[in-house]
Amino acid sequence: MPESRAAPANGETSSGPWWRFPIVWMVIGGPAIVVVASFVTLSLAIRHPDPVLKAPVAKSKAELPAVQGRNHAATPLR
Repeated sequence: MPESRAAPANGETSSGPWWRFPIVWMVIGGPAIVVVASFVTLSLAIRHPDPVLKAPVAKSKAELPAVQGRNHAATPLR
C-alpha cells in the first residue's frame, strides 16, 4: 500500500526540504558572495601592488609637515 501524506490536523502545511526555500539561498548566498569577492580583491592586490613613491622634497616652509613647519606664517623670513 503506498504511503499517503495527510495534512496535519492543526492546519499547518507540511514543509519541504531546506534547499527548496529561496530565502535559504539568499541567507547563504550573501555571505558567500562577499567571501568570493574578498578573495578576488586579495588576488588583485597581490598581482598589482601600488608602487612606493618617494617623499617629495619641501620647497618652502609652507610645504613642510605640520610639526616642522608650524607657525611658518608668523615666523619672519631670514
